[in-house]
Amino acid sequence: MKSHRREFIKKTALGTAGLTIGGMGLSAASYRRIVGANDTVVFAAVGVNSRGLANIQAVLGCRGTAISHICDVDSRATGKSIEEVSKINGSKPAGITDIRKLLENKSLDAITVATPDHWHAHMAIMAVQAGKHVYLEKPSSHNIAENEILVKVYRQTGKLIQMGNQQRSAPTSIEAIERIIKGDIGRPYFGKAWYANRRGPIGVGKIIPVPDWLDWDLWQGPAPRTDYRDNIVHYNWHWFWRWGTGELLNNATHEVDICRWALGVDYPDKVSAMGGRLHFKDDDWEFCDTQVVNYQYGDDKLITWEGKSCNGMKEYNMDRGALIQGTEGSFVLHRNGYEMYDLAGKLIENKEETGKSETTGTRGSGSLDVLHMYNFLEGIRNGTRLNAPVDDGAVSVNLCHLGNISQRLGRMLTIDTSTGKIIKDNEAKALMHRVYEDGWELSG
Repeated sequence: MKSHRREFIKKTALGTAGLTIGGMGLSAASYRRIVGANDTVVFAAVGVNSRGLANIQAVLGCRGTAISHICDVDSRATGKSIEEVSKINGSKPAGITDIRKLLENKSLDAITVATPDHWHAHMAIMAVQAGKHVYLEKPSSHNIAENEILVKVYRQTGKLIQMGNQQRSAPTSIEAIERIIKGDIGRPYFGKAWYANRRGPIGVGKIIPVPDWLDWDLWQGPAPRTDYRDNIVHYNWHWFWRWGTGELLNNATHEVDICRWALGVDYPDKVSAMGGRLHFKDDDWEFCDTQVVNYQYGDDKLITWEGKSCNGMKEYNMDRGALIQGTEGSFVLHRNGYEMYDLAGKLIENKEETGKSETTGTRGSGSLDVLHMYNFLEGIRNGTRLNAPVDDGAVSVNLCHLGNISQRLGRMLTIDTSTGKIIKDNEAKALMHRVYEDGWELSG
């Protein structure tokens, strides 16, 4: 593991080696006829309203890539993304609405998925079964049972699925983790993840006709059908159980993953969550806007996440990050670098990422997207080990799912540390699954 991380740091040279703007304004078929272009990886971008645009830019920010299709149920987003590709490299990918038809295309090597959460596992499973590699935005699933099926199919097919925990490809984070493992802060035992934002209320939705630019039936996909309301599409679906997974899966997935990585742990013994819709009242938001979740690893280690969706008070002058404490000091890891502190809390070292990541509205973007995509491409071309393979990423996602389950039931969960499954609590176990629209059930 250590040698792989050092090799990756050396190869990327902090984000500059091997990264060029891809594409030459040619169709996928034309690409494949170019002498010396046999390593070109042909992508389709699926779900392109927000994060999908960042994925398009990341794909075309790596050499030897082409985007042949844009797939979305929103015709406006499709048109905008086609224009974005054309602006970057002069090519014009085809637009398509239904991913099932898209995956019939034999020329595709890989897809990116940045749809609402309830589609993630379904799309990834369909894609690898169709012989495509997948760059899958977090979370990898809408529930724990989907992760179990997804990981099983992933291992069966041999196709790659990189989960979008982009900080796993940050050279400074890789370096900090190596230093933690080496013992630079003694024995690490505590990880604190946090997130702060100033989200407003979403109101009470009104049933209105489906806009002509949206395929509402296909947008719902695996989820049970309901009427279209005016406060769901495109972002507020995060706050509804039917489609979303709340702030835990929307953002905690990133920093909880960093804490787990730094402490070298997988599943805890105990999970407990407390919080509520405390900042705003009387709107349709179904999840917590203020929450604390604890993950207890025996009497040895602890991870905690603090989420404040509607209050932007920062910690360490950052709206998100991960604090790792050890017997001899602490690290603070974030997307733009890291700081090291002694036991008294005195800053003794800091290091900045050469290229920085940023948040634009609800969409994160920046050099980490390109680095993470580059690692995915190296996995496809050369068999390089992925920095965030979905079977490892699913563990961090499941931790967040467990936090949601604990929150819904108002009690601590006991976990089988070898499998991540809930012990002796049938009501909690039932929440590891969901109800699907007829015909959309998963099996594997």
